[in-house]
Amino acid sequence: MSTTVSRVRAAYARIEATDRPEIWIDLRPRADVEAEARTLDERLACGERLPLAGRLLAVKGNIDVAGLPTTAGCPAYAYRPADDAPVVARLRAAGALVLGTTNLDQFATGLVGTRSPHGAVRGAVDPSRVSGGSSSGSAVAVALGIVDLALGTDTAGSGRVPAAFNGIVGLKPTRGLVPTEGVVPACASIDCVTVFARTLPEAERALAHMASPAGRALPSLPARDPGPWRIAVPPLDQLGELDQGWAAAYEAAARRLEAAGAEIRSIDLTPFTEAAAMLYEGAFVAERYTAVGTFVDKLIAEGGEGLDPTVAGIITRARDIPAHRLYTDTERLTALRTRALAELADSDALLLPTTPGHPTLAEVAADPLGANARLGRFTNSTNLFDLAAAAVPAGEVNGLPFGVMLVGPAFTDDRLARIADLLRPEVYVAVAGAHLTGQPLNPQLLSLGAVLDRTTTTSPVYRLHALRTAPPKPGLVRVGEGGAAIEVEIWRLPAEGLGNLLAALPRPMALGSVELADGTQVPGFLCEPGALGDAADITAYGGWRAYLDQR
Repeated sequence: MSTTVSRVRAAYARIEATDRPEIWIDLRPRADVEAEARTLDERLACGERLPLAGRLLAVKGNIDVAGLPTTAGCPAYAYRPADDAPVVARLRAAGALVLGTTNLDQFATGLVGTRSPHGAVRGAVDPSRVSGGSSSGSAVAVALGIVDLALGTDTAGSGRVPAAFNGIVGLKPTRGLVPTEGVVPACASIDCVTVFARTLPEAERALAHMASPAGRALPSLPARDPGPWRIAVPPLDQLGELDQGWAAAYEAAARRLEAAGAEIRSIDLTPFTEAAAMLYEGAFVAERYTAVGTFVDKLIAEGGEGLDPTVAGIITRARDIPAHRLYTDTERLTALRTRALAELADSDALLLPTTPGHPTLAEVAADPLGANARLGRFTNSTNLFDLAAAAVPAGEVNGLPFGVMLVGPAFTDDRLARIADLLRPEVYVAVAGAHLTGQPLNPQLLSLGAVLDRTTTTSPVYRLHALRTAPPKPGLVRVGEGGAAIEVEIWRLPAEGLGNLLAALPRPMALGSVELADGTQVPGFLCEPGALGDAADITAYGGWRAYLDQR
């Protein structure tokens, strides 16, 4: 069986095991995706270059996927596109496999992930908490290890808030770099298509295929003076009320950048937060009525079946905003943007918590508008100011993912990614078999951003067995006396990647502590002793690679 087909089957098994039907709006039949996987392998065998070959992709339900209905989270709105949206087509052309379309806050209106007739999408880590919206299903599908990549959209933070709540990466590119054709608009003038992944390198690879360099004229950015990265950090009192422990986690992220050589500078956050409040409180929300208001009015007149009441209220109220307010608000926004860019002028990026907190489902149900408004405090202004942003994990608070956001001027996307990379906590993992360099499962490590650190051996307390699995792999078991030193590779990878490996690890494999020849211990792949009944002892070969060479 091909590796790509195996990954597809594992994904559908994962869908069944996680039992999160609210993630999906339409899931493609497994047989169709497997057939596409076989075709990909045939193309690869013929020498075709497919950089994203076998990467599994979920697509937010307001982005066109040929053969599946585009609903934007409203069944009555559904239409069947003849073609993929350009951004989907580009990822498919690079080898990505679409599993299906995902749930969202209806018409991409919300930051909570609960405003959908398909049900609230629960958080990946704590199901009693919201997953974040509006790209809720896409983010959770990535966080639970079902897909490698997912597409979202971001108008007010929908490609960043879900990333923060679920411990993954969300890249919001400069407006216009990624085409929005084939996307049901929320606010067409500022909408962006975004990408989720479990690691920064994987997200960057996908974004490189999604982008259209000619889609927007590249300006001449001011020359950057040489020296360390300059990071703008506002005073804590300007951040407003944060959940317990979040201020300390945010300060720790700033210190981590400083320890990596960055220079921390103070910034006045006022123009950013004032503009953030304008997105829904001002006239700009009227553009949401332009997008789908006529349809919403018609559906309400017919009884409103399938309409989320909170979303319907936001869109219909936007209909009655007087035109003069738009001119007044545009003038004010221009002044705020001028102030904000002046504040950022001597910095490479602005560091912020992605959100002020992480509410429960019950808290959002009790105050749907207030809870949502709070979540956009730091994200709402980004697209209004025409900025780029990268949302990345930055540790945990009380067992929940904590995320930060790096924001910078348009076209500084690569710079933000380089700075964000400094925030990645890393761990080491020992592999002894199918994950070794050149072996069938090594792409799993590479997709998580892992880097080979060194080749070494274990301490002489292990035995190695050839398991009867597909693909073939060995089982490393600690025995103490009677053991031997076994060759292993030590890989360095982002901390979140270790959890992703564990989530995808099939029995009888297990993750445990492996003692190395120098006496240190690192996490590594071990085998349950009960699986060794019919497995040949190959300890004498000293390692899996030597055993394969002899065979």
